[in-house]
Amino acid sequence: MLSTGGTAFDGPLYHYSEAPGAVHSVVLRITQGFSPIGEWGPQLLACDVTAVVDWHNLDSGRTGSVSRFIPATQRSAPAILVADTGPGRVQLTVRTDRPNIPATAEVFVP
Repeated sequence: MLSTGGTAFDGPLYHYSEAPGAVHSVVLRITQGFSPIGEWGPQLLACDVTAVVDWHNLDSGRTGSVSRFIPATQRSAPAILVADTGPGRVQLTVRTDRPNIPATAEVFVP
């Protein structure tokens, strides 16, 4: 189970950010599993997995994919993925390298 949040921006991002200097991109923060009693409780539905984000810029036609391995033990900080999509309407699909049900969203990148 993956939980994903993100920010679309025009940039360039400050050098202390997740993606220094990035422009017209999407930064995704991905965590896995969940804890029914809060962050200090046991984490359920977590396993070693590679998160994959496929993207398609609907205005320019550009496509791409970014991925990152997320160990089941990674709880303190989310995995960060940066999709250099360019400006426009962008369709994002989040999936894993294991059997999964992908999730799709459309965002606007300024």
